[in-house]
Amino acid sequence: MSLAQLHYTSAPPGPDGSGFRFTAVSPEVPPSLVRETEQLIGYEPPRDAPPRPTEAELAAFPEAFSHSVLSDGSRLLARTVYTGADYSGRWGNFHAHAVHLPAGTTLPDGALPITAWGSPRWAVATPQGGVPEPLDALPAAGRLTRDRLVAFAASRAPWLAGFFADLRRLAEDEAAPQIVLVERDSTDVAWWIALASTVLPREGAHRLTFTTYTRRPQLARQQIIGVLPDDSRHLSGHDQRYRVYDCTGQGPGQAVADAWAEAAARIWLGGAPGLFKEAGSLPGGPFTPGPLAVTALCAGIGLGAAGRTEAADWAREHGEVLGAERLHRLVAALCAPAPDRTEAETAALGGLFTMLDGRVPAAATAPLAALVLTEAVRSPGSVTGLDAVRPGSLTEGMGQRLATELAPALRAGIADAGQDTARPVQLLRIAAVLGVDCSDLLPDVARRLSTALLADPDTARTTAVRRALEEDVALRTALFGKLDELAVGDPPAVARLLARIPLGPLEEGRVLPHLRMCAEASRVTAGRSDRVTALNAVLRAAGISLYAEPLIMRTAVHLVWDDGTPTAGEARLTLGETGPVPHRTAGTWPLLVRAALEGPADDPDVPDLAGELLAGFSEDLAARERAALLLLEFARDLRNGSAGPGWTDRALSLRKVAEPVEPTVLGRVFEALAHRLLAGDRPGGELDALIHGGDPGLLAAYARAARSERVRSRLRTSPDGAADCFVAWSSHPQANDAWHATRTELLDSVLRPVVRELPADDVASVEGCLERMGGRWAEEFRAWNRPGAFGRLGRRLAGRGRRGAAGGHRWGDVEPPRKDGGLS
Repeated sequence: MSLAQLHYTSAPPGPDGSGFRFTAVSPEVPPSLVRETEQLIGYEPPRDAPPRPTEAELAAFPEAFSHSVLSDGSRLLARTVYTGADYSGRWGNFHAHAVHLPAGTTLPDGALPITAWGSPRWAVATPQGGVPEPLDALPAAGRLTRDRLVAFAASRAPWLAGFFADLRRLAEDEAAPQIVLVERDSTDVAWWIALASTVLPREGAHRLTFTTYTRRPQLARQQIIGVLPDDSRHLSGHDQRYRVYDCTGQGPGQAVADAWAEAAARIWLGGAPGLFKEAGSLPGGPFTPGPLAVTALCAGIGLGAAGRTEAADWAREHGEVLGAERLHRLVAALCAPAPDRTEAETAALGGLFTMLDGRVPAAATAPLAALVLTEAVRSPGSVTGLDAVRPGSLTEGMGQRLATELAPALRAGIADAGQDTARPVQLLRIAAVLGVDCSDLLPDVARRLSTALLADPDTARTTAVRRALEEDVALRTALFGKLDELAVGDPPAVARLLARIPLGPLEEGRVLPHLRMCAEASRVTAGRSDRVTALNAVLRAAGISLYAEPLIMRTAVHLVWDDGTPTAGEARLTLGETGPVPHRTAGTWPLLVRAALEGPADDPDVPDLAGELLAGFSEDLAARERAALLLLEFARDLRNGSAGPGWTDRALSLRKVAEPVEPTVLGRVFEALAHRLLAGDRPGGELDALIHGGDPGLLAAYARAARSERVRSRLRTSPDGAADCFVAWSSHPQANDAWHATRTELLDSVLRPVVRELPADDVASVEGCLERMGGRWAEEFRAWNRPGAFGRLGRRLAGRGRRGAAGGHRWGDVEPPRKDGGLS
């Protein structure tokens, strides 16, 4: 097959007046493309070219070797050279010889376009007769040898990785910036294109467009453009459109963040371009960095951290295609000392070890295991693959060497109290793998871990901590021991921890009473209203006697009631089942005292609990607590009628000792005392003590009781009761202001409304009771009960003071009437 050709040159003007024209065109070239190709094969001499160059100078002119794509998808491969000025100097003589390749075709035998560079079949003049000579191939000139390409790559080392990175972008994105190569010799641009064609996939190399020389790079449409230094200034201000590599100056100072490009550059600098074909046979896309990085490392070519990371990641997914021998070489290369190793690389190596562990002989993965352990000790973060490393992952000699090398750092890291809890636990695991004895550091680690778990369990229980507790029996044992100690001080906190986060089974036969109780508490207290039964269940969970470990009572009480207080009934049941001794030893008896002193006023168990506490803890109670409990016991005796005489004095004296007395306690005893003082069977003198004591709180309780429905009912239904209250509330009007205000208010707002509503017969019955009492009580009552009379009587009563008089009376707490029947 003969290639379609075009010849174009500059010559004296033809019939159309033009000095530039096609002088020979194969008939296979579509006429519509001829004018289009004219824009691609022109030539302008360098700016500093001599007007009449010598033969030696002419040989130094740049050669424009180009490969371009045309509008119909076909391609044009062309070589344009300067042939010297014409006789008049008006035209710059050049000759272009081009080959047209229809869309979808290539050079014969699939030769790449760059191989035609320097081919002896390129013509430098128009063929005789204006008819192209048959051309079946463009054989290579032998310039592109491996050694020469390697040498050129070494001379351009600073720019290689960046060039390959931009080349990849051009291959993947048509809108990517064009690459401009600034070289003093167009031959060097051809070498660049040869390098590019080698690293690109074969199809990409066929599609790569380029020109080795142009005076006007801003008009060039090729992907790679070669220019001389003087012509690069036309590109200023077009930074987004071009990527310029000026190879006539210093190399770029910034690194290239492209692992594929880095690997490609390292392979050329390593003089092993054959590895590109080998990498192409491995799984992965055309620009996937993994295969290229793996191939380079297996060949002994060193890579940076990014390349090694990509190689490890790729091998983790496709390691089986490498075979044992290449895999062994890859692992050795990855594990070689590397000062620039990153966390990402370490993670990738750990992942590779995890994948290979158990699938290949341990001897092949031992370097990876050693590296994972070493990085885990030296770096503060978590390391991937550490969980897969076991004592058997290392060869014997490697394990001993690492143990000696890492032991100081291991012990220092475990003992460092500033570390988070996961770090010491991780280092303990590494120490166990290497056989480094750190048992003396275990208690402190357990202490710090237990404290952290209680403070923030979700943060402290990392994956490393969880796995360590699952695997390390010694650590789990030490942790449980510390938690058992902490449970003595704050059982609810430990119980909440165990309920929230599983820490592993408690070993049978090991004495951990407080921890066992905490583990049981969440189960037996959830939704349970019978807290005494829950208390007994928690105590049983301890597994030991109350007398063998007295503090378990305190733990159990705090677990069941946490920060609350038992009811008086619960306190009585608990005290009744265990007796006072365990509570005294454990120090829980104050909680029982609180149950009594803070119990509601209507709780019937409170007074009885007070009596039991007085009996069981008489020597332990402080004076204030004892007095408050005595008040509760006294309130019970008042209600059941067993209280001895001197009620008011006893209540007030006990209150003084019990200050500050709980409001419910004081309210309970004052209420009981007030109701007894309002009863008809009170001992003599008790009301006198109330009146002359003048205690505001007791008087207020007395007034409240007098206004109660129970007293009002008695006033309505019992003439004796109404008469008794009238006499009581009319007595001692000037004893003190507090009593005067109280009795006046009771006469006016309690007794008067009741009496006014009584039928006449009932009023007469009240008067009869007063007459039987003697004196002027009946007469005073009638005067008090007359409409409008109360004010006068009240003023009269208020104007008389009490005159002392001896003698008994059945009411016992008011003075007997005078002989003249008046009030004393």
